[in-house]
Amino acid sequence: MSETSFLEEEAVTKNKTPMTHGAGVRDTTGTTLAGFRPAEDLVPSKVGSQTAEDMLIPGVEDVVEESVGGHKPHGSDPVSDQTMILNMGPQHPSTHGVLRLVIEVDGETIVSLAPDIGYLHTGIEKTCEAKFYQQVVPLTDRIDYLCPMTNNTAYALAVEKLLQLEIPERAQYLRVLFNELTRIQSHLVWLGTHAMDIGALTVFLYCFREREELLRIFEAVSGQRMMTSYVRVGGVSLEPPADLYGKIRAFLKSFPSKIEEYEGLLQNNPIWISRLKGVGYLSAADAIALGVTGPPLRASGVDFDVRRDMPYSGYEKFQFAVPVSNDCDVWARYVLRMQEMRESVKICLQALDGLPEGRITADAPKIILPDREQMKTQMESLIHHFKIVTEGFQVPAGEVTSSVEAPHGMMNYYVVSDGTAKPYRVHMRNADYSNLQALETMCKGKLIADVVAIIGSIDIVLGAIDR
Repeated sequence: MSETSFLEEEAVTKNKTPMTHGAGVRDTTGTTLAGFRPAEDLVPSKVGSQTAEDMLIPGVEDVVEESVGGHKPHGSDPVSDQTMILNMGPQHPSTHGVLRLVIEVDGETIVSLAPDIGYLHTGIEKTCEAKFYQQVVPLTDRIDYLCPMTNNTAYALAVEKLLQLEIPERAQYLRVLFNELTRIQSHLVWLGTHAMDIGALTVFLYCFREREELLRIFEAVSGQRMMTSYVRVGGVSLEPPADLYGKIRAFLKSFPSKIEEYEGLLQNNPIWISRLKGVGYLSAADAIALGVTGPPLRASGVDFDVRRDMPYSGYEKFQFAVPVSNDCDVWARYVLRMQEMRESVKICLQALDGLPEGRITADAPKIILPDREQMKTQMESLIHHFKIVTEGFQVPAGEVTSSVEAPHGMMNYYVVSDGTAKPYRVHMRNADYSNLQALETMCKGKLIADVVAIIGSIDIVLGAIDR
């Protein structure tokens, strides 16, 4: 006897009436079971002026309903009769995290594409409101987890505006140094994973070889390989070990030859060239309209870099070029990031050569944790340490924004203070979210295989999107 027949027989026996669709029923243990609904009940026969034939059954179609250019998949439209809805992700390795793409295809050609996000939602922005200002720093590490020091810097700049803190020059140089090392590390992850998506596994191994050296440098200066929390409100957390500068110089000296090694594997590879050139076109007008920033924007011919045009942490003292391309395709984004790594090496060397002496934190004992030795020997320092850790520090009421040039693009922090020791609101605008908007524009008319290359070229991290 089928399960449905058994339940209906039980219903007749116990209730003297057969179970109808949608009604609940108790089994022999007394548990209430949900009723069954026929498939046709999912679509009402008529809603207003719309009939069942006019409506979409909830599912992947409802995600792309507004992005299919006016026609409805699987309807009577001659175009949509030839199309199919496919689900790509969120488990797909080439979606770089938990990104789900709902794509409409005609054969293998993309007709429409809709990103569906929210699978990695962390609630970090809301969590910030329950933390002291200094406790928010470790949360910023986990936004874009490939550039934690850049996240730290953006948040610290915003709070320092509210506090009107003057940051020592040495701390600013250290911020620049480690922000640029972070940029190189992030670009290495991009290049390795982008190449692996297209089939060049060797490049991935080479990139992670150099990234390992950088992670060891980060561990030496902060105690952590990835979630460093190194840049703090008022400066940086620790003075780098004396022997670390030599290790950084050694890395910077050898790294340009490594870039040439990567290019030797890829630059003249016919498969690599055919998969990148002419694919994922994004015009300058579309990039600006969609809010794209960072390498994808500059690869579309727009010459804008926050470090040069809205300098922070002393970037105006450094000499560097901003790579720009007018090719507007995946190849342009690849070439541009390779050149950016070379420019970051130049900035790091300038920071090491010009690193001034002095403090690494602002002179604000009621905001900055005291030196450990002072805390052990001076009662006033011990009191300040106790008060900061247990009560935090109050920030004058107001609202500010800060902007930095992160590896993926422009990163903005909006911080609102109500005069207490905890922020009233912290909002992070990351480039990943706005850059993802351009995906459909770049993919329309291309093949399914091109979607993989295009996603890699915009270099997204879902932690920065699902906040």
